[in-house]
Amino acid sequence: MGFFFETLIGGLMAGVLYSLVALGFVLIFKASGVFNFAQGAMVLFAALAMARFSEWIPALLGFDSKLLGNLIAFVLAALLMFAFAWVVEKLVLRPLVNQEAVTLLMATLGVTYFLDGFGQTIFGSSVYKIDIGMPKEPIFLLQSVFEGGILISKEDLYASIVAAALVAALTIFFQKTSTGRALRAVADDHQAAQSIGIPLNRMWVIVWCVAGITALVAGVIWGSKIGVQFSLTTVALKALPVIILGGLTSVPGAIIGGLLIGVGEKLSEVYIGPFFGGGIEIWFSYVLALLVLLVRPQGLFGEKIIDRV
Repeated sequence: MGFFFETLIGGLMAGVLYSLVALGFVLIFKASGVFNFAQGAMVLFAALAMARFSEWIPALLGFDSKLLGNLIAFVLAALLMFAFAWVVEKLVLRPLVNQEAVTLLMATLGVTYFLDGFGQTIFGSSVYKIDIGMPKEPIFLLQSVFEGGILISKEDLYASIVAAALVAALTIFFQKTSTGRALRAVADDHQAAQSIGIPLNRMWVIVWCVAGITALVAGVIWGSKIGVQFSLTTVALKALPVIILGGLTSVPGAIIGGLLIGVGEKLSEVYIGPFFGGGIEIWFSYVLALLVLLVRPQGLFGEKIIDRV
């Protein structure tokens, strides 16, 4: 039983990170109707910026404080993601407003490859390290309840706490603030939102900035765990089954879907994987998403589309 809870907790901690990246997809789609295929590339680009700035800033300014260097690097990386959001709105979204969805999807694919190449040009293509001081050693919990206790990675625990805090902050932002309510109005009906004075272009910049921050936090966490490398793009795209499961238009769906995918991956790898020779964790989430599409195409929490003719 202790091993089961250990696996369950590990899945929940992984699921929080999936939810964080999935929120970037959901928020952009709700506000602009664009399926942002570049979200994975944004995670990589933000992580590269953080890793390289944390190396360059202390050497450039001549100090040895790792904490201060990481703080300045994070701020600069965030500003870079804000600048990226402004450029995307001005050069990609604004010229293509009211175009077909496939046109906007292809535009985000172009942004993906641009970010991949631009990131290599500026920051290099090696594997870089992000050291934000998260402890690597594991801890044992509930030793008095389960024999040997439950083994939990401190790094995963701290990372999940940070990701959960950001997810909660974003939820509060969209539910309680005037800007969040304006973004929800834009998501419901672009033309109606414009008719009451909500600036559509500004809302798009804001939501892409928010997606950039979520990409930065996810990139820093994953970069700290596995290093900043181009496989981060693939890792980030594990959020695709999450939004299919939870629903492309549902913020709660992204959160719950991420947790379900994270837990399902870990449990299936441990308890079902041995019967298939292992590796089930790689494809489990995509098969689950396919099954959900066959039964409920809009996802578990997505809005049902009704066409009247």
